[in-house]
Amino acid sequence: MMARKRRSTTEINTAENASVPKRRYTSAQRTHLEEMMVFNHKKCLSWYHKYTNDVGELGPEGMEKFCMDIGVDPEDLVMLVLAWKMSAKSMGYFSSAEWLKGLTELQCDSVKKLQSKLESLRLYFNDPLAFKSIYRYAYDFARDKDQRSMDIETAKLMLNLLLGKQWKLYTLFAKFIDQSKYRVINKDQWCNILEFSRSIATDLANYDIDGAWPVMLDEFVDWIKNSNS
Repeated sequence: MMARKRRSTTEINTAENASVPKRRYTSAQRTHLEEMMVFNHKKCLSWYHKYTNDVGELGPEGMEKFCMDIGVDPEDLVMLVLAWKMSAKSMGYFSSAEWLKGLTELQCDSVKKLQSKLESLRLYFNDPLAFKSIYRYAYDFARDKDQRSMDIETAKLMLNLLLGKQWKLYTLFAKFIDQSKYRVINKDQWCNILEFSRSIATDLANYDIDGAWPVMLDEFVDWIKNSNS
């Protein structure tokens, strides 16, 4: 009896694929899919003007409506990442150039497209280098542009958002600031607070009194030790 010739894998796959009906899209569905895949500069700019005021500026009121449309709380940190992507200069405001810069990079020209990118934007906080860049950016973004330093209330708000959940000493640092003489935080202090939070152990065991920390952080360490004594 002759052995039956086995069909090759290619023949089987070809036969299986031939038996699967191909999905047919309507003209409207194809247009929708194409729109979702292709970034449209004009559409993106038109979307921006949906939120602008009488002088063509996207300010606090427009920002609130924008956040509502994409389903994000204005104080959600993902908005800081979005502003960072845009290189926005002032909190609560996006210029058309900033809007286009950030959303062109993200290839988003609609609410749905941006909503689909929100989770990936949040992942930047898990990247130490990206987080450091966002943290440093936040200082100039949030401070009053008429002042060289950030007022203490704004600093506390931003530090709580950025470090409140990840720095175990943050609660103590906030209490220290409240009882201290400090009314502003300069950029050197701001940047060193992040480095301190990352490198100094919760029990301060590796804190070096002769280290090059700003006086503010030396005083913070002394305050903790005196409070525990």
